[in-house]
Amino acid sequence: MRQTSGLSLPLSLFTCWPPALSYCCFLHRGTMGNVVQCCHALSKYFKSKDAPAWGEAERSPLLSSEESECESPGMPDDSEDDSEDDLEDDLSTVSPGGKNPALEPEHFLFPDIILSSNPGGDLTLVEPMVCLLVSEEEEGVRVGEPRDEGQEWTNRWRNKGFSEVQTQTEVETRIGMGVQTQTEYVDREVNTLRSTGTLKEVVVQEHGILRQVVVLLEEQDKRTDCGIWADVDVFERNQLAFRDIAEEAEQKQLSSTISTEVVESLDLTPQSCLANEQSGQPTAVKDRSVNPPKRNTKPAGEPEEQSDLNAEPRGGNKSAPPLEDEDEETKQTRFLVDRRFVAAPHVQESPEHDGIQCEADETKLRIRETIALQEANFTLRIQPLGKESFELQVSGQMLVAELHQVLMDHEISCHCTCFSLQLGGVALDGLAELRCVQGMQDAALVKVVEDPYTVRDARLHLRHVRDLLRSLNPADAYNGVNCSSLSYLTFYTRGDKDCDNVGSRRAFEKESAGLSPPEHILPGCKDRPLTPLQPLSNDWKPLPCLRVLTMSSWNPPPGNRKMHGDLMYLNVLTMEDKELNITSSTRGFYLNQSTSFNFNPKPALPKILCHSLVELLSQVSPAFRKTFSALQKKRVQQHPYERIAAPFQVFTWIARHGDHTHDCVRAEETHTSRMGQDEHTAGQSRDWNEELQACRELARNSLQKRLHRERSVFRTNRDFVAAATQGAVAVIDGSVMPLNPEEAPHMQMFIWNNLFFSLGFDISEHYSPLGGNTAAHAAAICDLRGAQAYASVDVEGLYTLGTAVVDYRGVRVIAQTIVPGILEKNQEQSVVYGSNDYGKNVFTHRRLLELLDKTSKPLRIQRHQVLDHNNIPVELCSGIETKGILGNDGRPYILDLLRTFPPDPNFQFQETEERKEVPKECQISGYPRRHRHSLASLRPELIEAFVQHRYKDYVKMMSIQTEEEAVERSENLVSEPRNNATLEFRRGNLIMEACEAVGSVSDSCFDIRFNPDVFSPGVRFPSECVEEVRRQRRLLWDVAAFLLSNQIPAVLSDCLDYSAVPMDGGTLTAALHERGVNVRYLGTLLRELDKVEDTGRLDHIQRISISEVITRSAKHIFRTYLQNVEPAAFSAAVSHFLNCLLSSSSYATDSCSDELLSRRRSRRRRSNGSRVALLADSVWARLTPSELWGRIRTEAGEYYHYTIDSESIDEVIQKHSLQRISLLREIAIKTGIQVQLREYVFDSRHRPVFAKEDVVNIFPVVKHLKATATDATRLVQHAQVAVQQGLLKEGHGLISQALTLFSSVCGVLHEDVCSCFRLLGRICYMMGEYADALSHQEKAVMSSERTRGIDHPQTIQDYTHLALYCFAGGRHSTSLQLLYRARYLTLLVTGEDHPQVALLDSMLGLVLHGLREDGFSLKFLQNALMSTAKYHGATSLKRAQSHHLLATVYESKGEFRLALQHEEEAFSIYKSQVGENHDSAKESSKYLKSLTHQKVINHIDSNTPAGISPPKVPTPSFNTILQQLNLACGIIVVTLR
Repeated sequence: MRQTSGLSLPLSLFTCWPPALSYCCFLHRGTMGNVVQCCHALSKYFKSKDAPAWGEAERSPLLSSEESECESPGMPDDSEDDSEDDLEDDLSTVSPGGKNPALEPEHFLFPDIILSSNPGGDLTLVEPMVCLLVSEEEEGVRVGEPRDEGQEWTNRWRNKGFSEVQTQTEVETRIGMGVQTQTEYVDREVNTLRSTGTLKEVVVQEHGILRQVVVLLEEQDKRTDCGIWADVDVFERNQLAFRDIAEEAEQKQLSSTISTEVVESLDLTPQSCLANEQSGQPTAVKDRSVNPPKRNTKPAGEPEEQSDLNAEPRGGNKSAPPLEDEDEETKQTRFLVDRRFVAAPHVQESPEHDGIQCEADETKLRIRETIALQEANFTLRIQPLGKESFELQVSGQMLVAELHQVLMDHEISCHCTCFSLQLGGVALDGLAELRCVQGMQDAALVKVVEDPYTVRDARLHLRHVRDLLRSLNPADAYNGVNCSSLSYLTFYTRGDKDCDNVGSRRAFEKESAGLSPPEHILPGCKDRPLTPLQPLSNDWKPLPCLRVLTMSSWNPPPGNRKMHGDLMYLNVLTMEDKELNITSSTRGFYLNQSTSFNFNPKPALPKILCHSLVELLSQVSPAFRKTFSALQKKRVQQHPYERIAAPFQVFTWIARHGDHTHDCVRAEETHTSRMGQDEHTAGQSRDWNEELQACRELARNSLQKRLHRERSVFRTNRDFVAAATQGAVAVIDGSVMPLNPEEAPHMQMFIWNNLFFSLGFDISEHYSPLGGNTAAHAAAICDLRGAQAYASVDVEGLYTLGTAVVDYRGVRVIAQTIVPGILEKNQEQSVVYGSNDYGKNVFTHRRLLELLDKTSKPLRIQRHQVLDHNNIPVELCSGIETKGILGNDGRPYILDLLRTFPPDPNFQFQETEERKEVPKECQISGYPRRHRHSLASLRPELIEAFVQHRYKDYVKMMSIQTEEEAVERSENLVSEPRNNATLEFRRGNLIMEACEAVGSVSDSCFDIRFNPDVFSPGVRFPSECVEEVRRQRRLLWDVAAFLLSNQIPAVLSDCLDYSAVPMDGGTLTAALHERGVNVRYLGTLLRELDKVEDTGRLDHIQRISISEVITRSAKHIFRTYLQNVEPAAFSAAVSHFLNCLLSSSSYATDSCSDELLSRRRSRRRRSNGSRVALLADSVWARLTPSELWGRIRTEAGEYYHYTIDSESIDEVIQKHSLQRISLLREIAIKTGIQVQLREYVFDSRHRPVFAKEDVVNIFPVVKHLKATATDATRLVQHAQVAVQQGLLKEGHGLISQALTLFSSVCGVLHEDVCSCFRLLGRICYMMGEYADALSHQEKAVMSSERTRGIDHPQTIQDYTHLALYCFAGGRHSTSLQLLYRARYLTLLVTGEDHPQVALLDSMLGLVLHGLREDGFSLKFLQNALMSTAKYHGATSLKRAQSHHLLATVYESKGEFRLALQHEEEAFSIYKSQVGENHDSAKESSKYLKSLTHQKVINHIDSNTPAGISPPKVPTPSFNTILQQLNLACGIIVVTLR
């Protein structure tokens, strides 16, 4: 709804104002290089003489990108553009909170697989990825040994020989990056890297993932920073060469300066870098069978001979073998990690960035300030009234009000709410930070002082008591209220009770008992039960403390009782069936003598006055005291992350059926006169616009002020989103009076709680030039996306409105803050910039033009001129639809940000007049296509990728020209000044030509910007700008062609090499968005997929894409379908739609969906006959499965341009192996439907799947602005660089600092905080600190469950990582249960035919093998073998590893013949891919000989007389299992001497 259009009412109202879609944060992209660096000691390990060039890289799907943000379902729209189908996915509350690309797991450390090799022991060939080399001394230090922290950093780096690190940025960011560092000494005062050595390189061709391993020991005294190498592709497949690069490096400069604007890059292309391996180089990697060097590979305190899996270390980190240097020579440990393990977002500045040194200084200052913040923590002593004091650790930046909230949740003081805090007899200001309070220091005594109650305090106290009594009840999470959400991690981790004496056989058998997998997760099982999704423990039971707690009908107190301090009256029925009447007074709570029919407010016996209601009930009801004590014990056993409210509500698509319980607080909040606008302000209305703008105006010139500002913005926006959601639901429910009640319902507008609400329909044909109702629906998301973009740029003095888009029951509601004074003006008086009639009347304003000009560079918007109705040029710096308004508060506001990003010429509302300007790439793909509206725009990720692509072309052109100029200068050694001037003139011309060739708007430097109005209907340009407009149109067509020719194939390439492994529609959307591809290109993606040679490896992508087309098309239809349903029939209508979509049965609609109708029918059928017929004739009831399927096919063809050739949903499910339960999950998440948790029988031909009772609720799907901590994001970016340089400790410290800032701004339950915990866990695991890794990852899992959902793909990956850490930490049974959970969720989300399942099966097989459950282990490993062969190839190294794992299990079972067969297959693959001389082939050959020998012995023993014991089967050791687990996941740890 637009606040700029007038109404013919005294209160000037407005036509529909399009709010908008989320601006996705994006990463700068470029084709950057990667160099896999390994020291020369690994040359033999990776050497392969006969390795043929083959195929694509293969990586295991674990830890591949699944984000997404991905987390965003949308509401139905039968005609929305990408802004609805695609961009709204960035904004859904299914993944609430600010989504930070720099923190997404796919952008940072963690592998595809993780493996630790036994120090000095065996090595196994993997398909990794990255080398992280750390000294063994550091390895030994990090295993939990006591050490002096002050000397740790200096000693560790001073004594190490060198450190190499090679990383590749997360492939999902589509940026190749090589980073190398060699460190001999690190001065911790200046943190510079210095090293000496000679440049060596080994390049190895390896089938699959590892194609090249480059070992560079290069003189780097000239470099203090590893830098970023451009135009290098380390993972060029089909390259096999061994050459000496040292001489070539001396002769050729590898880095050159192109111009002052071109960053210095190191040219290490395969042609220039690959060198032959020098003969005679020593190899530090030892064979398995040789005597290993003496080192302690057992945990401290364990017997030396103990090597069984059950051996568990004592103290420190479980099962983390310390590496002690017993030789004089320093040893190093190399981590070969899949690039997803250490991948991070690219921290590349835009090509025109020129403040690097200033930013570095600013970053150092920011880090120092952050460290000072972290050091401002101290421990306080809290003294509650009448109880013993207790210690509480707090942060110095915590507000006193936050400390108040912490005490309200503390076990000792949780029953108190109305109190103040005093230090030294002085009351503390609630808005003051603790570190700023005078006298606040470590061990300071803070007293809790009870305050008198007010009516508001009494209501809040009652609400808090209600929350305590319901703290273990998941009803709020099921119902989606109070920011509650589900978490089930503790259900799987609390039962881990590994025996202390795990070395004994009896204890081991006891531990492994009951570890059998559930039948529904076994390979080949087709059942997908839903009840395990939300498990209940066997001992779970409700703990009712009271039967009834309600407000008394004697409320409010009469005047005479108010004079005595009475505030309200309560009625309580205890578990002893004792009725109590309680008075809440200013002094506390006491019993009165009133009854249901007699009012007597005098105190009753016993005369007890308690400041807390809990204290009073505990004294008068023994049952309450006992039960509340038990409830408190269980509550405090919960992890804090399970109790804290999330910042944004997360709705679950499926919930258990629960009884509706008595709740006086809920009832009173619902029936308040102000509609429950704000429970905490006693019905007062908040001025949302003033709050938001005042927060944005706060100072930002120091870290403390920026944190305060960002915290205020985040919290105000959080409250605004909650109020907007509540108001939107009230609007659709009919609880809010419209401002224009005489208008049609779809044209009505509302004001509620100082928020303006409009509907996503075309009012007064305002959007008719753009596409009518379809454009109005999409405009809301486009506007929100533009608001997010301008909020991210954050130009001081420019203001945007608080905006949220809510899809509820088929209607889109736009909620916005109100511009001060806009309701008092008509549209001509309001708009001072832009146009309200698409170019007929255009205005400009100097102040707004200056402010918008500051945003033009980061948003890449070209400043341009258009003609108004008088043919007078008007200058704009935005789309013409963008309107500028000066509010009564003096602030300049911009509205209707529909054209923030350039239009997509491939999708046009009107046919283009000039077909000749359409590029060939677009014409081949059938573009341009007619779209339903003209608001289709390009994604910002695509714009940045295109700019980087053009920048590369610009750099190449300038490089060629510079070389030619250098040659010419060398030929004219003696040149006259006139010639120098000529050269300068020629250089200027060359720059001008290069700028013109790449489409730069400047002729003196690289600067690409876009005119958002070149395709807008009705916009006219001055005659002198015709050529510029033509160039801009051509530039946009180049972007459209770039999308089709580069980005869509890049998406498929990412999926082929498993750098992107989508699991559902959300993660597929994230993969597309990461490349800048809109979801409306799904049809093009599917057509390109059919052209791929090895399409079998992309079966899961095809399946998910087709499922996404079907569910999104159904969502469009569902939106209009639901608009024709009367409120009394919602449940029946939704169940009918789901039956038509997913049921296999043909059935008649249940016409008696009205409960009252069905009861009266039995008495008077004739009188009800007409009403039954009326209900049956409803539009929704006439829908049939065939009709719905036909409409879905039509929608898929018209919107996504994809033809579904199946005649029914059953046929397409069978053809593409889709899962109905997965389709149900997708459509429910996208539309907000909540169904009942029960087992649905989809195959029944005789009865429908869904009954009306199965549709529990319909939730609003909310898109809103995202706010986060900018300083913390920059710290994470610097942490990424540190980790890429091998400085794990430094990276760990930076992320810890970022975690502090994120927590301060967003709270602990936020996606950015969750990402920090995830990264900390991964770094700790890489450093061998398994206990810390476990702690961090547990928080990450719980946070992911609470903020994303219990079945989100990122949650599944977090469970998988945690399982790995648990096994490394010795918690084997817990690891197994977590893997079971991860596999079940994966089966539910995507089915068994998926690369992720292959990884999980390998891990499950290994863990079960370690726990001696070989029968089940074989089932999972055999399934993993089949999946690996399909998705990685029959001759892939992963398949060889699968064969080897099966061989080890068969060996343990004594089946040596089968073990031989599988190991022979593994050896055959190693031989063909890496050659017989490769270490992996040698190890396999040696293992084959061992198996043959055991088979012979077994055959001899089988013929020996009875009584002779059979041969002893080897027991798997913990180190071996952990090594194979890591190998399956992507890491190998190699210890070098």
